[in-house]
Amino acid sequence: MATVTFKGAQRWYPGADAPAVPGLDLEIGDGEFMVLVGPSGCGKSTTLRMLAGLEPVDEGSIYIDDRDVSGVPPKDRDIAMVFQNYALYPHMSVAENMGFALKMAKVGAAERKERVGEAARMLGLTDYLERRPRALSGGQRQRVAMGRAIVRKPAVFCMDEPLSNLDAKMRVQTRTDIATLQAELGTTTVYVTHDQVEAMTMGHRVAVLHEGELQQVDRPLRLYDRPANLFVAGFIGSPRMNLLEAVVRDGRVLVGGLDVPVPPSAASRLSDRVTIGVRPEAFRLVPAGNGLPMEAVMVEELGADSFVHGVSEIDGSRQQLIVRAGARGDVQRGDVVHVVPDPAGVHVFDTETGVRLGD
Repeated sequence: MATVTFKGAQRWYPGADAPAVPGLDLEIGDGEFMVLVGPSGCGKSTTLRMLAGLEPVDEGSIYIDDRDVSGVPPKDRDIAMVFQNYALYPHMSVAENMGFALKMAKVGAAERKERVGEAARMLGLTDYLERRPRALSGGQRQRVAMGRAIVRKPAVFCMDEPLSNLDAKMRVQTRTDIATLQAELGTTTVYVTHDQVEAMTMGHRVAVLHEGELQQVDRPLRLYDRPANLFVAGFIGSPRMNLLEAVVRDGRVLVGGLDVPVPPSAASRLSDRVTIGVRPEAFRLVPAGNGLPMEAVMVEELGADSFVHGVSEIDGSRQQLIVRAGARGDVQRGDVVHVVPDPAGVHVFDTETGVRLGD
């Protein structure tokens, strides 16, 4: 196990107008499962590849424990990489694929067999060791790729969107398997994904990146409950947070004529332009005339939950809203409902800077 530290780590691709990663500062604890999440092009995979040695560090440094590995070849960094595309040798059996790196490292046959067998038991692959990759499902192939990394007993696992090629059901099962396995092994893990649901369910902490810049790093629920800025607020959460520009008059925050109560810590820092954030579950349906009117354009019936997607006329423009409704069938497409935010669920951001106001 090991700690990982990025100190002003920068990657600037030749010919680019700006660095892909301008200068990242991030500390990852010993045995921690850290998830890097963000939209495509945000620099998360570049950050992981710098750690793995697959991309150079143009400025700054990266440490594994107290060792600066910025200029160290990938094979000497004591890391194991799990890729999105599995990268298995089609002519080799499962056992041969899992043990190949050990064979190249001149590990004896007896020890190779023991390590491969141990990893296979952990991953439920014991009955498949003699099969070729073409005879495996996508989820099984991903477990083989995981097993190949596990047998090396590295200081750090680097995982680059390993579940992207799996169907929805298999993704849910495999992310549970990976989180359980990491907890059992206790190996420091850096995991890259664009899927914020994966990030929220797997990571001990989550680092949110946007255009190469670290926006916030915290525990998953802390990100959900206290997003540091408008980008994190809009990115973390499914369905997304409702973000509505508000007018401030005489210390009152108004959205479409509705007086929105804000936390006292935010009320003392209000600027002329603020944006109100409300999660779908923080809206309540109220009788007509007591809240924002919203026309339902689609109702998602998900079994345990029902989400109403609608539009509301706010200050002369049509705004999209998502509201979690109550019992099934309460709201139908075309209905006009009225909603108000729960005061405890109101987030306030400075519209110009995007920064959260108060706590």
